[in-house]
Amino acid sequence: MPANRKMTESVALLGAIDADAYNASVQTTAWIQADDFSAYAALVAPGDMTTSATIDAKIEQATDGAGTGVKDLPGKAITQFTKVGNDDNKQAWINFKPSDLDLANGFGWVRLSMTIATAACDAAGYLFGFGAKASPASDYDATSVDEIVG
Repeated sequence: MPANRKMTESVALLGAIDADAYNASVQTTAWIQADDFSAYAALVAPGDMTTSATIDAKIEQATDGAGTGVKDLPGKAITQFTKVGNDDNKQAWINFKPSDLDLANGFGWVRLSMTIATAACDAAGYLFGFGAKASPASDYDATSVDEIVG
C-alpha cells in the first residue's frame, strides 16, 4: 500500500459479530456479495471462555443475500478454540478469495459463522474486504461503522 494512502481506502469492514458475552449459540455476520474486493479475511476473537467453552468459526457461501443453498466454503474454518486449550483471548484469521467460491453454481455471497458451544464465552468476529475494485474501500463499510478518523 502506498505510504500516502489511508488503510480505509483499501480495506473495508464488511460485517461484524459484535463483541459480547454469548451463551451457546451460532452467531453470524450479514451475507456479503463477494465481488467488490480482490481478497477477503475474517478475524475471530474469543475473549474469556468459561470452563468447557468451545468456539468454531468458518466461512459459509450462498447463492443470494438471503442465504439460499448455504454451504461451507471448503478449507475455510479455524481449528476449534477451547478453554481446555488455553485459547482465551487469542485470535485466528481466515483468508479467502472470490475464486474460492463455487462460482460455477452461482455461489457469490459469503458470511462469517461462529458457533459457541457447551458453555458461554466472550467473543467477536469481523469480516474484511481487501483491494476494493472501486475506491475508497470505506464506501463498502458495514452500516455499523460509525466513524473514520484521519
